[in-house]
Amino acid sequence: MAPAKRRNVSSVKTTEQSVKTAKIDLNSTVERILESRKNANDVFDIFEILQSEKEKEVVSAVNACNKLFCTLLERKELFVGNLPGEEKYSAEEKYRMFMRHRYNSCVEMLLEHLSHELHDVKESALCCLIKFAAGEGQHPLEDLDWSEHYSFPRELIQAVVDRLLSQTTDNSLLISRFQEFLEMEDLRYYVMSSIRNHVGKVMDKNKGAVHPLYQNNVFTLMSNINMPSQESELTNFMVKQEKHEDWKAAKLSEHKRIFERMWLGFLKYKLPSGMYKKILVILHDSILPYMSKPTLMIDFLTAAYDVGAISLLALNGLFVLIHQHNDYPDFYKKLYNLLEPSVFHVKYRARFFHLANVFLSSHLPVYLVAAFAKRLARLALTAPPTALLIVLPFIYNLIRRHPSCRVLIHRPSAEDTEPLEDPYLMDEEDPAQCCALESSLWEIKLQTLQKHYHPDVAKAAMLINTPLPQQEDDIDEALETTPFELMERDLKQSQIKSVPLEFETATQLLKGGGDVLGQHFCLV
Repeated sequence: MAPAKRRNVSSVKTTEQSVKTAKIDLNSTVERILESRKNANDVFDIFEILQSEKEKEVVSAVNACNKLFCTLLERKELFVGNLPGEEKYSAEEKYRMFMRHRYNSCVEMLLEHLSHELHDVKESALCCLIKFAAGEGQHPLEDLDWSEHYSFPRELIQAVVDRLLSQTTDNSLLISRFQEFLEMEDLRYYVMSSIRNHVGKVMDKNKGAVHPLYQNNVFTLMSNINMPSQESELTNFMVKQEKHEDWKAAKLSEHKRIFERMWLGFLKYKLPSGMYKKILVILHDSILPYMSKPTLMIDFLTAAYDVGAISLLALNGLFVLIHQHNDYPDFYKKLYNLLEPSVFHVKYRARFFHLANVFLSSHLPVYLVAAFAKRLARLALTAPPTALLIVLPFIYNLIRRHPSCRVLIHRPSAEDTEPLEDPYLMDEEDPAQCCALESSLWEIKLQTLQKHYHPDVAKAAMLINTPLPQQEDDIDEALETTPFELMERDLKQSQIKSVPLEFETATQLLKGGGDVLGQHFCLV
C-alpha cells in the first residue's frame, strides 16, 4: 500500500507544478508576443487555455488576453477598418490584420464566457470586455469619416448587453457587477440605447408574450441605472473626447430622452404580475424624475389599476404626475373606488393612507370630501382595530380641513326616534352621485363603534360627540401599528395597571378594633 500512496502524492505534486507552469507560460507567452512579431502564433496557446474546463486556468487566460490586446491597442498594432483578405499587403499590414483577426476571436470567446457556469469566469470575462471597450474608445478600430466627430465601441457594448440580457439564464449577480461600470456617463448612455434595441427585437420576435426570465434580467439591468440630476454631474467618461460639447452622451437632455425611450419600450409589453409591483415601488423616485415627459407614463399607471392589489402602489407615481405635472384624468374617482374592505389588509396599507391623506389635503369640493369620509365610515364597521385607529383620525382630519362637512356630524340621527333610511349609495362608483352629503356618520355616532370591544377604538369613536379641536391628529404612528404591536401594548398596560383602592388610607381600624377587644375582655 505504501508505494501506491507515494504515487498519489507525486501525482498531486505534478498537477500543482503543471498549474504553476501554465501560469508562468501564460505570462511569458504574452511577453514573447509583445517582444517579437515572430512569436505572434503563440497567441493560439493562450486561446487553448482560454477554452479550458478549469476555472483558474480560464481566469488566468482571460487576464493574459487582457494584457496582450490592451497593449496592442495602445501600440496601434491592430488593423483599423473593415478586414480585407491578407493578400497583396506588406508584412506590417499582414501582421496587423492577423492580430486583428485574433482580437475578434478573443472577443467572441469572452462573450461566450459571459454564459459560463462559473461566476468567476463570467466576471473576469466581463471586466476584460469593458477594458477592451475602453481601449477601442481611445484607439478606434473603425475608420471615422469627417461627419462623425466622436468614437465609441457601440457594437462591442451592444454585444455585451445582448449576453447580459439572457433568455435562458438568470444574470442578476453578473448584472450587479456590471452596475459599477454604469457610473461612466458615455457607457451608461450607450447601454440604455442597447437595452432599448434588444428588448424591441426579442419581444417582437416573441410576439409580445410574457417572458419572465428575460424580462427579469432586463428589469434588473435597467433598475441598476443611476441617472444624474444635473448636467454638471456629467464628468466621468470612459472615452475621453477632445471636444464633447455636441456629443449626445455628454448632454443630460439626451440621457433623459434615451432613458425615457428605454423604459417606455419595456413597459409597452405585457409584464409578469410580480414585476408590476417592483416597477411601481421605484417609479416615483427612480424613473419619473428622470424622464423628459413623465406624463407619458399615464397609460402604464392606468393599466396598473386593472391588476388587483397593486393599484395602491400606483399612487406614488400618480402623486408625482398630479403635484408636479398636474395631469391625471378622473384621479379622485379612481382613488374613491380603491376604498374597499381589502384595503385594510394589504401589505401597502400604510403607504396608501399616507398618500390618500396628502391627496385629500388640497382644496376640494365639499361633496367629494364628504364622499370619502362617509365611505371610510361605512368600511369601518367591518375593519380590524389597527385599521380603525387609522380611519377614525383620518375622518376627523377631513372634517377639520373642510368645516362644511360638519353637517355629517350634527345632522339629526335616529338614536331616540324611529330608524331612518340612509340615502348614501355605497355601490355608486361616482363620488358626486353617492349622496354622501345627505347622509350622516351614524356608523360612528350610534351604538356601533362607540361600543367597540377594543377600548382604544371606542375611545376614539367617542371623540365625535365633543367639539373637534382645530389641530389635526397625527396618523403617522398609527399607520405602522401591527396587530401584534397593539396586543403587546394592551398586555403591558394590563400588567402595569394597579388595583383600585380606597382614596384615604385607613389608619385607625386596627387600633380601634384593639380597644374594642380590650374592653370586651375587661367586661368578661
